[in-house]
Amino acid sequence: MEPSCLRYHVCGFGSRRIWLCFVLVLVLQSCNPALSDSPYLVGMGSYDITGPAADVNMMGYANAEQIASGIHFRLKARAFIVAEPNGKRVVFVNLDACMASQLVTIKVLERLKARYGDLYNENNVAISGIHTHAGPGGYLQYVVYIVTSLGFVRQSFDVIVDGIEQCIVEAHNNLRPGKIYVNKGDLLDAGVNRSPSAYLNNPAEERSKYQYNVDKEMTLIKFVDDELGPVGSFNWFATHGTSMSRTNSLISGDNKGAAARFMEDWAEQNGMPNQGGHVTNDGLESLHKISGLPRRVSSIIPEPNEITDDLVQLASSYEASGGRCLSGSSITRRIRSTQQNKPKFVSAFCQSNCGDVSPNVLGTFCLDTGLPCDFNHSTCNGKNELCYGRGPGYPDEFESTRIIGNRQFLKAVDLFDSASEEIQGRVDYRHTYLDFSQLKVNVPSSTGGQQVVKTCPAAMGFAFAAGTTDGPGAFDFKQGDVKGNPFWRLVRNLLKTPGKEQVECQAPKPILLDTGEMKEPYDWAPAILPIQIIRIGQMVILCVPGEFTTMAGRRLRDAVKEVLASNGSGEFNDIHVVLAGLTNTYSQYVTTFEEYQIQRYEGASTLYGPHTLSAYIQEFQKLATAMVANKEVPINFQPPDMLDKQIGLLPGVMFDSTPPGAKFGDVSSDVPASSTFRKGSTVNATFYSACPRNDLLTDGTFALVEKLDGSNNWVPAYDDDDWSLRFKWSRPAKFSSRSFATLEWAIPEDAPSGVYRLRHFGASKPLFGSIKHFTGTSRAFAVR
Repeated sequence: MEPSCLRYHVCGFGSRRIWLCFVLVLVLQSCNPALSDSPYLVGMGSYDITGPAADVNMMGYANAEQIASGIHFRLKARAFIVAEPNGKRVVFVNLDACMASQLVTIKVLERLKARYGDLYNENNVAISGIHTHAGPGGYLQYVVYIVTSLGFVRQSFDVIVDGIEQCIVEAHNNLRPGKIYVNKGDLLDAGVNRSPSAYLNNPAEERSKYQYNVDKEMTLIKFVDDELGPVGSFNWFATHGTSMSRTNSLISGDNKGAAARFMEDWAEQNGMPNQGGHVTNDGLESLHKISGLPRRVSSIIPEPNEITDDLVQLASSYEASGGRCLSGSSITRRIRSTQQNKPKFVSAFCQSNCGDVSPNVLGTFCLDTGLPCDFNHSTCNGKNELCYGRGPGYPDEFESTRIIGNRQFLKAVDLFDSASEEIQGRVDYRHTYLDFSQLKVNVPSSTGGQQVVKTCPAAMGFAFAAGTTDGPGAFDFKQGDVKGNPFWRLVRNLLKTPGKEQVECQAPKPILLDTGEMKEPYDWAPAILPIQIIRIGQMVILCVPGEFTTMAGRRLRDAVKEVLASNGSGEFNDIHVVLAGLTNTYSQYVTTFEEYQIQRYEGASTLYGPHTLSAYIQEFQKLATAMVANKEVPINFQPPDMLDKQIGLLPGVMFDSTPPGAKFGDVSSDVPASSTFRKGSTVNATFYSACPRNDLLTDGTFALVEKLDGSNNWVPAYDDDDWSLRFKWSRPAKFSSRSFATLEWAIPEDAPSGVYRLRHFGASKPLFGSIKHFTGTSRAFAVR
């Protein structure tokens, strides 16, 4: 009976059932998101990493007098995750910070392991910095990078580690089927070469291959969720984060941080189309018209109202509130939570081979004469202190920052809108650690063969102390110095006298600081460095722990592309190779061998000697070869974790106080009574305040502009993450327990007319007891 029954089902009615099941399977496959046409899962995330806005030295210029004292706009960590549904995944994090930190990377990876097991690790996670020089320092672990911040600053470190973890968690939770597109194009007016004499020492035949002496190309990837539409973009473009000068004391993401905010604002205000449709450029001019000051907390503001005498009178009826205590800092977080009920669009402007690229595009001039600086040494009458580069908004550094940021933003929108090349192919990665203090490197010999040379323990040359035209050094140092100075040699020898082998290895660099051989109280410079390749289809990201110059970056990209293209399968045809600088840790600069001979600032800051670039090229070629062959890469070294060795000499906050009769949050200097301000003008008020280090108000705000709505309720309009609102903090004397907070609002041209007031939030520390939060408001004023 069983065989006959089986024949019946197959030969009779059963055949129709088989075809019905087959059709049903096809239908189910078309409905299953895991089996959708999208080759990847994509997720985006971002989180606040704004560090202490008081007392802490800023990282970048190594200027001991550049101490944070307020916020221009907040800093963020932004992440994307790309995963094959049943395969590998990669994480790329972009920080509004000067650079990545080895210690930060180590601790982030520890947290990810505790949370996700082996899903995210050193091989598939990359953490990169935008190179702003306007963020708090003290978060790196090597002595030379934390000298000016008086050592390690735990608060700076913790907020960055926390923020990176949170943005990765958010990206992980947002993973959904989606597509990725790539596009690239030239941006001509956002960077110039600040060391052209060194660039000219590269072979003429090589230079003739390129139209410009800096890379002008921006490469952008666009992320499109299958259901939600575009959800973000990351791009790579080379220009320094030095639009803000070494005298600025407000925390700022500089031009790249500004560009990211402009693009996220644009996406929020214009709305993103569903199903990956293109975004038009409508609204770009309205976002940046006249004042160029975009709004962030804008969707909760009512439509513009005409100002009448009644409204002016209404404004005059609202006096300053006086300071009052808050039960905690949660109220500052609720301000932002009003915008969290919809998906965030995440846009990151990442750094590339920016080593010799300045955003100060007008050129370099002497402060005393107004004439151009000396070409070879960037000096004025033999002195470097007077030679400065000028940004396009000169003499206003905030305007220069806005302009360079805006130019990157507009190019990114253009690439985003026109992106049509879909990324397809495997997700893959390779990573290893190398000891750059003694790496053997094969290089061409003068006879046409090959010779083996070595990299050196880290050392910095005399021209390092000369600084650059973005931030000149002091004393009598100058760029292009291959001899040194007897007096400074004597000073150097008090710290560490370099040996004969080190001097010969680093030649022609005259050694000012032999950092690689300085070990007290712990290592002054890194020796173990990570290198990493991330692949997403035809997109290849080279993650490097330093600042490559223009030509150095070109050579590395070309060398890796050549290895990948050697694969005969065609898998790596038409690939896009970008260099992500300042990634995973920091080891200063990398120049070409020829540029190193000139010993400009970049050459003097190339730590591991003249063959540093050749070492990178050799080792990245090994990673690329392993990727092509689908082989693993051995890891023979691990970087040190020196958290327990860190020394921090920055004193904590002792206590805060106010004058007799005043409370925290009271107004010290108010908006004038019965005031009316026109758009484009500036309004400010000063409050009795306390040290911002008491509570960073992460994902919150120290400053707020509130608008009176039609129901006589005050609603948030702008906060301290807005371009237009600045939070400035000061003490009347250096060690005073009293302090002031000045809120300065440059009223945007597109601000709705109406009645406004300024509100300050803070946290005070008593001599005894716990920290207490407070707030206070100015009197109201009208905006026409």
